Amino acid sequence: MENSKSNSKKRIVVFASGNGTNAINLYHYFREYEDIEVSHILSNNKKSKVLRRAHDLGIKCIHFDKEDLQESSTLLEVVEEINPDIIALAGFLLKIPESFLAVFPNQIVNIHPSLLPKYGGERMYGERVFKKVLKNKDKQSGITIHYVTSKYDEGEIIAQFKIDLEDNEDLNSLEEKIHTLEYEHYPKEIEKLLS
Repeated sequence: MENSKSNSKKRIVVFASGNGTNAINLYHYFREYEDIEVSHILSNNKKSKVLRRAHDLGIKCIHFDKEDLQESSTLLEVVEEINPDIIALAGFLLKIPESFLAVFPNQIVNIHPSLLPKYGGERMYGERVFKKVLKNKDKQSGITIHYVTSKYDEGEIIAQFKIDLEDNEDLNSLEEKIHTLEYEHYPKEIEKLLS
């Protein structure tokens, strides 16, 4: 089994809940690679744009519900069958259960739109994070790429990237700056982890 895998591509499975811009960015980044691929995109949201986008690009997609992830072994068995080298969370909002963490130790990574430990934790994602940053008039913000553990946003930090904020920063400009950082650095950090 091991040998057959070493001759083939390293596989990234992406979990996403929403628009999936980071998921699709990862797919495009690795598309021309001979040794790494985004093999599957999984989503808990049947109406998510990410499933439509993945389908249109010909990426294998799997929809599942919360119970499949957290209360049964069905999804875990599916992912074990895929045998990914990395599971990348990209705007994925559900908690990863212990069963996954046990089978894929130090193989599940997440990207968070703040400089953790600032603005991390349950229900802190996307616009909610940006609003806090602006409300607190932070001079800097950025992104954190980290390993996933049983606690939201508390896993070991792999990398952080910072940006300076302007006095007149608003929700749109901050979001754009953070997305730019994410699209540039998430694929590169995953590539490093796989090399």
